[in-house]
Order: sequence, then C-alpha cells, then structure tokens
Amino acid sequence: MVRELGVGTPPGGGETDHRGRRRLHLDREGELPSERDEVEAERPCPAHDQERLVDELLELAPVGGGKRPGVGPDRRRLPGEEAPQLALVSVEPAPDHNVGPEVVGRIISRSADSRKLVAAPVGLDVAPSEVPVARTVVALVVDASRRRAVRGVPSSTASFRLSELRSRLLRERVFEDPSRLLGRLKRRGLLQEVPAGSGEKLYQVPFPEELRQLLLGEAARTDATELASATLVPDEDAEIRAMDSEFLDHLRTVLGRRLEATLAFGRTFSVDRLASYLKGLFGEELYFDSLISVLQQYALADAPLLAPTGRVTGSTGFHLALFGPPGTGKTFSIDDLIRGNPRSAVPAHGLPGRNRYCGGITPAQFLRVGASYAGRTFNFIVPEFNDWFKYRGMVEPLKLVMEQREVKWETTFGTVGPYTFRSFFSVNYNVRTGEANDYWTTIADPNFAALEDRMLLRFHKMTPTRFRAVEASAERLELGELGFELADSIRDHLTLIYAAQTGHPLVAGMFRRRPVRLERPIYERLRAVSEKGLQGTRSPKFSPRLKSRSVRLAAAASLLTYLADPKAPSLEIGKSETELAARFYAEEIRAREGRRGSAAS
Repeated sequence: MVRELGVGTPPGGGETDHRGRRRLHLDREGELPSERDEVEAERPCPAHDQERLVDELLELAPVGGGKRPGVGPDRRRLPGEEAPQLALVSVEPAPDHNVGPEVVGRIISRSADSRKLVAAPVGLDVAPSEVPVARTVVALVVDASRRRAVRGVPSSTASFRLSELRSRLLRERVFEDPSRLLGRLKRRGLLQEVPAGSGEKLYQVPFPEELRQLLLGEAARTDATELASATLVPDEDAEIRAMDSEFLDHLRTVLGRRLEATLAFGRTFSVDRLASYLKGLFGEELYFDSLISVLQQYALADAPLLAPTGRVTGSTGFHLALFGPPGTGKTFSIDDLIRGNPRSAVPAHGLPGRNRYCGGITPAQFLRVGASYAGRTFNFIVPEFNDWFKYRGMVEPLKLVMEQREVKWETTFGTVGPYTFRSFFSVNYNVRTGEANDYWTTIADPNFAALEDRMLLRFHKMTPTRFRAVEASAERLELGELGFELADSIRDHLTLIYAAQTGHPLVAGMFRRRPVRLERPIYERLRAVSEKGLQGTRSPKFSPRLKSRSVRLAAAASLLTYLADPKAPSLEIGKSETELAARFYAEEIRAREGRRGSAAS
C-alpha cells in the first residue's frame, strides 16, 4: 500500500511548517526532518488487501537496508540494520498551496511512476518453486545494469523484456511461470511495466541493487529451509526392518495356516476374475484403475520376460502414474486399496511390508532415503508426485531413479550416493485436465515427458459420468455396502506368488521362479490398435513406448495364473491378458489424440 503524505501543523500544537509540500528525492532520503515536521500514523489497510506491504507507516528510513542512517521514533539516527521496513512513499506538491495546517494522505495508484517511489526491503514470500525464477531475474537485472552503464556511470534506467526472461528460463530448464513473482515485484514498485510495442512487455528496474539483494536474500532463506529438510531424514533402517517383519509374518501365516486355501484359490484365479471382482465393487467407470494398481503389486516380483529366442529382454516390474484432476479416485486406487484404510473400512489388497508411503517426504529426503533401498525391491507410493518436480535440481536425479540407474546427487551441502535404485513408484500426478489448454500445457512440460518415457501413465478427465461413478462408490463405501470379500484371499495369493518369484528361502523348496513368455500374437494385436490410432492423424501424439508398457501390463496379469499349472516351465500371456493390454493401449491413445479441441471419442 502506498500513501502520499503532506506536512503541516502537528496535532499537539506548535509552529506551522511554512516550507510547503515537496517531493521526496532519493538523494535526500537520509536527511533528518525538521523538529516541526510530524507524520501521521498510517490508517488501517483494508482487510481484503493480502498484498499489503507494511502494517504501520513509520518515520523515513533508507532504501534497501543500506548503511545510511534512518530515523527512529525518538528522532535519533538509526543504523541501517535497525531501520524499520517501509512502504513505497511519495510526497507530492499539493494542488492547492492554501490548504490549512493539517496532515493530508491519499493512496497512490499502484501504476504510478516508480521513479517517484522510495523502495523498501519488504519480504516477497518466494516459494521454493519460484527460487529458480528469482535467480534468473537477478542475472537478467545484473546484465541490464551493466548494459546501461557508460564508463561505469549509469546512463539510463535498467530494463529487460519479458521475452528475454522467458528465453533465459528455458535455457536454464526452469518451467515455473514467472508471472506471479513479477506481479509481486510490480506491486512493490521494484519493477515498472511499460509498453514496448508489438505486444511485448518491458520492465524497468528503478532500484536494481535493492532488487538484487532482496531476491538473493529470499533464495538464501529457501536454500536454508531445503538444507534442513534434506538433513532431517527418517530412520529408514528401522522402517525397512519393520516392513521386512510385516512381510515375513504374513508369509509364515499363509504357509502355516492358509496354504491349502491359497493354493485352491490360485488354481482358478485369473485377471478376468480379478476384473469381475473390482467391477462389482466400483463399477465399469472406475474399476480399471484399481485393476492396474493391483496388477502392479504382482509385477513387483519383477519376473523375467523371455523372448522366443530364449533371451531375457525385460521384466514385469513397472512404475505406475495416475494423471488427472483431484477427486477422480486416484489416491484410492494406489493407496487406500493397496495399503488399506481402517478409517473407511477398506482392507488391504497389496503386498504386506513392501509398500513405502512417501506422503510429506521431500524429493531431497527421498534421494537420501533411497540409498537404504539399494539392491532391494519395494514400491514407493507418492500422493503428490507433481510437487517433487518443483524443487530446484530434482529433475535429473529423479529420472535416474525411475530408470533404475546409478544415482549420485551432488549439492553444495554434500554428496548422496552413488547407489542403484531397484524399486518402483505408484504415484498421483495432479493437474487440471478439463480444458484443452490446461491439458496440452502439461503435456508439453519436459518434466511430464520424463514421466511418460519411464512410467505406465493413465490419464483422467473429470467428466459427468466419472463424477457420478465416484459419488456412487463413495456412498456405497460410507453405507458399508462394499463387501471386499476377496481381499484376504487376493493378498495371501499375492504374497505367495511374490515369495515364489523372488526365491524367498521359506518357499524355495516348494516353488520356483518362472519367466513370462513373450509371443508374437500380443504384438500383432497391439499393432492393430496402433494402426487404428494412426488413422486420421499426420503427427501421432502417442509414443511407441506406450505399446511396451501395455506388453508389460499383460505380463504382470499372467502372474495371476502361476498356480493354475505349477508344472509349466513358464507363464503364458493368454487371450484375456492380451485383450487387457489392448484395451489399455487403445484408451491411452484416445486420451492423447482426442483432447485437442474436442473430447476423446
């Protein structure tokens, strides 16, 4: 908030100041006011003004926290570090020089010429995601200040164009929108927007040194916060021991008490039966996400994929990402259904002791925690994975993690690694997808492309049909109408298959690890889906990697038939598994191809 101040007779009486009103210049800001001059306290700001700069208007103080003396309430000079923060202040000549002896104040428009303002060192509340933008602005301001100087003497006001800032952000691989930070700087008078023609925006910087100090100070504060969060990592060794104990206890219970029942269940269990069970719980619109999430739990066994030539060309494990707006059922599918939720009476369907919940963990903490899982296979459930990509310097390390390559993270605070990450993710990527522009802005983000290249991605849009399905499912859950009758049997079966396929010592003498055999028919079926998707488009929006993810999904589904024929040397991808992969592939092609300008058909 900005005020224009007039000076006159003090409220408590005294001699009138006859010098009149005058403009306050930067080169005189350190001067002491006359004993006869008094400043009226600032009136309260409106309650709705969330961008107010100060709570009270104090005596005049120096710009930017410099060393020039300010003025305290008792009119003694203060050193710069003790000077109070001020709003941007301007003193204008009165339009009527015969105004009586009273203090006059009026609000100056935020669009006023910033050269009439005194900048103040106010905090900007820069978010961690905005720190890279702040650093880039600093570099641009430094360059602009250097350009305007002739033989070391400033010849004009420092300025930069918005297009310059955006180009530099792209070169630095910073994808945060700078508009909010620029808007706050404008409101505080630290930037002034002037027209530049052809729709271009030009920003003048009246106080480049103050702006540089302020932004660097905000960046340093955020770095200190990140350092604290990076060093405060959980006791992960204790967490791993607890999860190992949970898995071992459940496996022993299955082998000691429910082995015959689990074997009988496994002889008839298949992806069709699992799909029918989940469809009965959640309906046609919602069940497919839960089906993929449960299949990912089977895929954690990371069984080898055997080509017709006899070579191993991959494994079943995959990262899973559900992409879309909040409220579409993503968290329920990857977390509540897998780990269980006692508060809503949802039993666990996932592997016991093999799912590590990462809510509230920063990516810096995760990279340190990940070193404890080197050589192990777990599943990390991340409810807000999109937030991880907003942290500075996190994109490349996360790519290495998702690729299961050697990770070595070097920072100014130390080095993490090297270690090799063999675990998997199931994550939510929250974003609005209701409008075409929102959808394609996200798709064009290179951070998002990193996900699509390395994860099995499923898209969602909040349609009226999906809203009704989520609403109906929530009602049935709250009314206790969802039975979950196969939850315990599925979990016992999953535990036994995982133990067999990972060569656990307790089952090594009873079961052996078997690969999943890849055959030509599934590729021919998926090629037919590709050709249909390519019809009518000159530039496909889907990647061939999507087909490979579909094959891996079918291979994971074939693990459900492990106990159907215990003597078979390998597991076969049958017709049901092939059709599951074809449906996933077709739906994801339509999601990518059909949302620009019209709904997916």
